Amino acid sequence: MTTRWLDDDELAAWLPFIAVVELLPGALDAQLRRDSGLTHFEYLALAMLSEAPGRTLRMTGLAARTNATLPRLSHVVSRLEKRGLVERTACPEDRRATNVRLTDDGWAVLVDAAPGHVATVRELVVDALSPAQLRSLRDASTALLERLDPDGAMTAPYERPAPAAP
Repeated sequence: MTTRWLDDDELAAWLPFIAVVELLPGALDAQLRRDSGLTHFEYLALAMLSEAPGRTLRMTGLAARTNATLPRLSHVVSRLEKRGLVERTACPEDRRATNVRLTDDGWAVLVDAAPGHVATVRELVVDALSPAQLRSLRDASTALLERLDPDGAMTAPYERPAPAAP
C-alpha cells in the first residue's frame, strides 16, 4: 500500500485544524472550572440530561450522547451524584439498566453555567468567523461526522426539524 502523503494545501488545512482540536477543549474546560466548578465533560453530561424527556436518560444513552465509555461515565456520574446534581435510579422498563436524572440542583447549576459557557463559545469560535465561514464550518463538521459518527450518536440530540417553508 502506498501512503498518500498530505500535499501543501492539505497540510495547511490539517495543521490549524488539529491545533484547534487540541486547544479548544482545554479552553472550554478552564472557563467552566473557573466559573462553575464543572469540567467540560460534566457540563456536557448535565446538558444532555437537560434535553432529555423528564431530564432522564439510561446510562447507555448518556454514554452515547457524550461519547464516553460506561466506566468513565459512571465515575463522572458518581461525582455529580455526590454533589446532588444527578441521581441514579433503576430503569422501570429494564431493571438491569440504570437511569440518570438531572436534579433540580443540577438544573440550577447548569442554568448558572450556561451563559458563561456560551459566551466562551462565542468568543473563541462563533464571533471569530464570518457568517460564510460559520456555514463552511457547519458543512465541514457535518461531512467529518458522517465518517466519525455514522450512526449519529453524538448528533441525534441536536437534530432540529427543518424550518417550515414560507
